[in-house]
Amino acid sequence: MAGELWFLYEATKDKKWEKEADKFTRFLTPLSITKAADHDLGFQVFNSFGNGYRLTKNKEYKEIILKTADTLATLFNPKVGTIQSWPHNKMGGHNTIIDNMMNLELLFWASKNGGSKNLYDIAVKHAETTMANHFRPDNTSYHVIIYDFETGKKIKGRTAQGYSDDSMWARGQAWAIYGFTMTYRETKDTKFLDFAHKLARVYLDKLTTEDLIPYWDFNAPNIPNEPRDASAAAIVSSALLELSSYTKDKNLKAEYLTKAKKMIVSLSDHYQSHDVNSAFLLHSTGHKPANSEIDCSINYADYYYLEALLRLQKLK
Repeated sequence: MAGELWFLYEATKDKKWEKEADKFTRFLTPLSITKAADHDLGFQVFNSFGNGYRLTKNKEYKEIILKTADTLATLFNPKVGTIQSWPHNKMGGHNTIIDNMMNLELLFWASKNGGSKNLYDIAVKHAETTMANHFRPDNTSYHVIIYDFETGKKIKGRTAQGYSDDSMWARGQAWAIYGFTMTYRETKDTKFLDFAHKLARVYLDKLTTEDLIPYWDFNAPNIPNEPRDASAAAIVSSALLELSSYTKDKNLKAEYLTKAKKMIVSLSDHYQSHDVNSAFLLHSTGHKPANSEIDCSINYADYYYLEALLRLQKLK
């Protein structure tokens, strides 16, 4: 929520949004100094304090970002080469979920803004290990990879929030596209860019819905009578806008821009909450196998939707 408020401040320059953003951002301060019980510190702290620092240069925010990066780094297992996800839920080994690619931005930023250079190395190693182990031969993503704690070897790929271990969970592929695009931005290593293009290609090729908002899982058994996931579309639309700026292929650039804009228009025209609730978007799916957050509003859908709108505005 704090990140969304910062985006509203960025879009409007209205001080009332800055005040609210600061208030809700500061609620997250304890995350920087408590033991890392959650791998999602990047989402929680960089999307709040990170956007706040980008827009205000408040030094207090910067200190909290740097402390949080060090906290997140404690979940890195050098034998495996990734940051552990769900430290409380062992699943038989060292878990890494595809969502965790999104937390690397915090480490990259910290390494370049006063933090340890080791944070950069951790982020790169996590991305390389994920690229090597997290994907099927067709470039679709598993949700979870379980590694052996001691040897670092991959044990198996599983799903948690997708339909099955072998299905393409929409938001998982979205995190991957966004995560590797961001990793290229931070490293300028073309292997990450090439991979981001492959991940986007399989997503776009398998996307069959006319409005470009995916079903929650591309292999869900009852399509077209399955819930959509607006959050996946919001994440992908934002990622494609950035990815479009990293290609010299005019046709590919045009495809990314055209489809990203169509996703944003679909979300704006048919997925808006209006007076249903206080969120921006309806029709996201959080965790269907657990019967949780089905066809509802989810904060990260709103966050990446606002980011996509701002990125589109900047392009124009």
